[in-house]
Amino acid sequence: MRVEKCYFCAGPLYPGHGVTFVRNDCKAFRFCRSKCHKSFKKKRNPRKVRWTKAFRKTAGKELTVDNSFEFEKRRNEPVRYQRELWQQSVGIMKRVEEIKQKRQAKFIMNRLKKGKELQKAQDIKEVKQNIHLLRAPHAGKAKQLEEKMVQKLEEVVAMEDSS
Repeated sequence: MRVEKCYFCAGPLYPGHGVTFVRNDCKAFRFCRSKCHKSFKKKRNPRKVRWTKAFRKTAGKELTVDNSFEFEKRRNEPVRYQRELWQQSVGIMKRVEEIKQKRQAKFIMNRLKKGKELQKAQDIKEVKQNIHLLRAPHAGKAKQLEEKMVQKLEEVVAMEDSS
């Protein structure tokens, strides 16, 4: 069973699913759903359509350069079946998938960290610009009233002591 990739969105394409378009020069284009096929027929660029993998990679939202992608490349070299080799291959594939997920998670966290820093800087700038809106007009008056009350009480106590 070979899992192909959609020509437009680069999503997985399982056997028996999707549409295949064969051009006059015998180039076969496989699409996972009609949405991808229609977009291809409309001559849309996958790098400009926001929901495709190509857009996510060109916009820097997904990991693009990594050694683990080398394992996904298609190899058309026939290899004689050996049970031990097959078991090792499956084990290695699982390990590579784990490594790839860890690297992608780290990439996403770094990308989010940059966004949080930018958002924090923008928030600080906005607060500095509109600080007059945050300070209530009577914010300092409570302390002044309290100080006046304390002074009056001191004066009253001082008058009582003097009399």
